[in-house]
Amino acid sequence: MNAIIKPRIDLENRTKLETVIPLATPFVIFVDPSDRCNLRCRFCPTGDHKLMKITSGRNFGGMSLELFKKIIDDITRFEQPIKVLRLYKEGEPLLNPKFTEMVRYARESGCAERIDTTTNAVLLSARITDELAEINGLDRMNISIYGMNPAQYMDFSQAKVNFERLVENIRYFYEHRGNCEVIVKINGDVISENDRRKFLETFGDIADGVFIEHIMSCWPEFDLEQHGVTANNEFGIYGQPIREVRVCPYIFYSFSINSDGTASACFLDWERKLLIGDAKTHSVKEIWNGIQLLAHQQMMLRNERKQHPVCGKCGQMTHGLPDDIDAHALELLVKITT
Repeated sequence: MNAIIKPRIDLENRTKLETVIPLATPFVIFVDPSDRCNLRCRFCPTGDHKLMKITSGRNFGGMSLELFKKIIDDITRFEQPIKVLRLYKEGEPLLNPKFTEMVRYARESGCAERIDTTTNAVLLSARITDELAEINGLDRMNISIYGMNPAQYMDFSQAKVNFERLVENIRYFYEHRGNCEVIVKINGDVISENDRRKFLETFGDIADGVFIEHIMSCWPEFDLEQHGVTANNEFGIYGQPIREVRVCPYIFYSFSINSDGTASACFLDWERKLLIGDAKTHSVKEIWNGIQLLAHQQMMLRNERKQHPVCGKCGQMTHGLPDDIDAHALELLVKITT
């Protein structure tokens, strides 16, 4: 196996947030090319079509190229490039027919040091691979695998997937990826030990990194057990000990722009209850420096997260290995308020 065992999160050389908050330029901005998905995975709100129909604020479609270009142009107006432009949030990015054009425009803009995406790769084709290779615009592709055969995909993701073709398309991408790092991961809690070994054997030579994750309940106000999934209460998503932090660190260095242009404080805001602006009518810089995000940050630093109706029971704070700035909350509150 050529790949290393490596999670999709970057654990090395992380910045101590307490030394840089408040940030004039965010580290990470999520921009969602599509909030629809071609799979219906049981652990994900987007996969529950009935739930989506009764949830307000969802765009149920792809971001227009015009809006995407406006967002990228806005990002270039920060004092320096952001560290990561993440072309993903809730749906399958490759459902947007303009995805490769988006990657090209973002790369040529110089708006970010790195551009990455997360995909289930079911729609990954030789044509898309060749277009991305020509652009050489992606620095990393995270690929999520949801089974080791068609039957497991049908059970967990309620979709017919030609597994052999999926593997071959990933192989083709890996062989033509240019400078793009490829990380392939699977959830190990819903497959057998034999399938875990098969996963490493199958993808270990067609990826730079592979990882077997655990299930966590990360989506606020989404009941996994009602969808036949149980969170792992022994280990966090990356196999780390479960430990809770009081202050959400993510909102101090990142935010998300949904496929309809609305902006969310959190990349897990599937219900659009944490909106902080709209990129159609405001600049990205105005949203980042706006009073709505600031108020949410102040709430966190006042140690009021547990009382918040959305953030109070967030599994990301226990199972997701977040940065820990709890001990610096009061001093940071003074910094961002004055």
